[in-house]
Amino acid sequence: MPAKPKLPTLDDVAKAAGVSTATVSRCLNAPDRVVKATKDRVLAEVARLGYTPNFGARAMAAKRTFTVGAIIPTMDNAIFARGLQAFQEQLHERGYTLLVSSTSYRPEIEAEQVRTLVARGADGVLLIGYDRDAAIYEYLASRSVPTLIAWAYDKENPQPSVGFDNRASMQALAQLVWDHGHRRIGVISGTTQGNDRARRRLEGLRDVFAQNGLPHEALKVIETPYGVKNGGIAFAKLMAGDMPPSVVMCGNDVLAVGAVRRAHLMKLDVPRDVSITGFDDIELARIVSPPLTTVHVPHRKMGRAAANALIDMVETDSIGPFPPLQSKIRMRASLADINGNVTGTPDP
Repeated sequence: MPAKPKLPTLDDVAKAAGVSTATVSRCLNAPDRVVKATKDRVLAEVARLGYTPNFGARAMAAKRTFTVGAIIPTMDNAIFARGLQAFQEQLHERGYTLLVSSTSYRPEIEAEQVRTLVARGADGVLLIGYDRDAAIYEYLASRSVPTLIAWAYDKENPQPSVGFDNRASMQALAQLVWDHGHRRIGVISGTTQGNDRARRRLEGLRDVFAQNGLPHEALKVIETPYGVKNGGIAFAKLMAGDMPPSVVMCGNDVLAVGAVRRAHLMKLDVPRDVSITGFDDIELARIVSPPLTTVHVPHRKMGRAAANALIDMVETDSIGPFPPLQSKIRMRASLADINGNVTGTPDP
């Protein structure tokens, strides 16, 4: 059996580049602290020699693995993609690696994944929303693993979070719908049990319509798992009655796209026969026809801010407070007033 080839060492790189081993280490771990000419020379030798840093040694010296875990509810659609991409990019800039897992909205899977990330030495964990068994938070705290919530913000909740107020964000959209004269309102919501983001959005809708005097029973609500097909099925059910809604407000853009697609199949004009709104402002919201009036969530800003916040928690024990991010309404062509007049237009 042939002998294994000798792997290049840190010392080999230093000698080839004509610098100290400490300089090589800085080039790899803190490149912004090294002048460009030196950094370029060192990195060229790293590539030529095929040198790979000893991750285990680095982790032992720093007492960290430079790994962060993120557990998201789903990878089936683009709801979390943009924010998670920005999260990963910012982690990389600061020298951290991201491990991602998905729960399929099942709390028992999330609990298992939390334990796995801790066992693998994750320095910190990003979780989506607040709703989960208190035992998970207690477990992470007992292991001294910093934990950050994203995609949600509640000043009354003690868990550190980088996100936005789902309730207030939907309140703004609901008020816009009311101001457009709609009084027969249908709602397609994500499943609210175990999902504080869906629940808070539904609460925001109910807040506004109740404040404006709409009877509770006049608001027709269907809860369904997220998905284009599910949005279409729920839309058909809402439109089947004698007095169908003049507007259908959806808990996210994926459900709304499903509603628009089913409306087309039912030969309904959106928005002149029925208006449809979404939430999140993912790419689908802009390319569906007509483009969705929706709530723009600052996904990339949230991802970058969450990465910086979580690393600060890991490195300095800082726990915020982190200010809420602001959402805003994107007024497009899927919402008309009660007379069928369309004021929204596509944006770039």
